[in-house]
Amino acid sequence: MEPLKYLAGYPQDLQERVRALIAQDGLAPMLAKKYAEPHAVRSDGQLYDYVQALKEQYLRRSVPLGKVVYDSTLQVMKHALGTHTAISRVHGGKLKARREIRIATVFRDAPAAFLKMIAVHELAHIREAEHNKAFYQLCTHMEPDYHQLEFDLRLYLTLMEMRETKEP
Repeated sequence: MEPLKYLAGYPQDLQERVRALIAQDGLAPMLAKKYAEPHAVRSDGQLYDYVQALKEQYLRRSVPLGKVVYDSTLQVMKHALGTHTAISRVHGGKLKARREIRIATVFRDAPAAFLKMIAVHELAHIREAEHNKAFYQLCTHMEPDYHQLEFDLRLYLTLMEMRETKEP
């Protein structure tokens, strides 16, 4: 029995149900039916506008974003779906902080709901650095189905990894 690394933190009975769904070849159709809507965010400029609109809606008073890009160097298989960084530089005798969000390129072709979930997650790091209760409350404020989307995204990544290992 191969471990489901994206679902490692979930209860064993839930993992068994996922394994059964995989064995019945039901995972791909279930995800395709549930998340049929693609997104149109293809370029870094479109991604910046998309994330900036979410930020303006939910985190209006937070620090401005300097850059939002798709990053092909992020290793999804190493659990990095996106990153949020703060770069501080001295400019004219003042300390300037610049925020950057990088989202793994694999999400350029992911369903719209998954891109939103990743964007919400990275935006929440502007206010909360740690994955604590306040962080997840902020995530669910911006996306009420955040926890379900996170779980389904883990299923999606499991499916992608299975397809990768089957290809020669």
